[in-house]
Amino acid sequence: QVQLVESGGGLVQPGGSLRLSCAASSMFNFYAMGWYRQAPGKQRELVANIISGGTTNYADSVKGRFSISRDNAKNTVALQMNSLKPEDTAVYYCNADARGMHYWGKGTLVTVSS
Repeated sequence: QVQLVESGGGLVQPGGSLRLSCAASSMFNFYAMGWYRQAPGKQRELVANIISGGTTNYADSVKGRFSISRDNAKNTVALQMNSLKPEDTAVYYCNADARGMHYWGKGTLVTVSS
């Protein structure tokens, strides 16, 4: 059973930065790894992901502010979040896609507030 362990969430002021990290317990070569988020009362949405070949995808709302990176040797994925806005407040979930089998972390809360 694959476990994904997230770290790095917390409280930050608008305009600030946070870095989320996620480590997989398995060295399985996942097709994609990424981050989703779910705000109160809203559906879970893709924030960013990175395919094994290096292609990245970002939600329009975070383009230019967030950057995703992946270390295939360590099976980790990180999300650098800059210029944070109150609307970025959500629980962020790490995701690993094994081509149809999805694995999820427990989530880490990011709160952007003054």
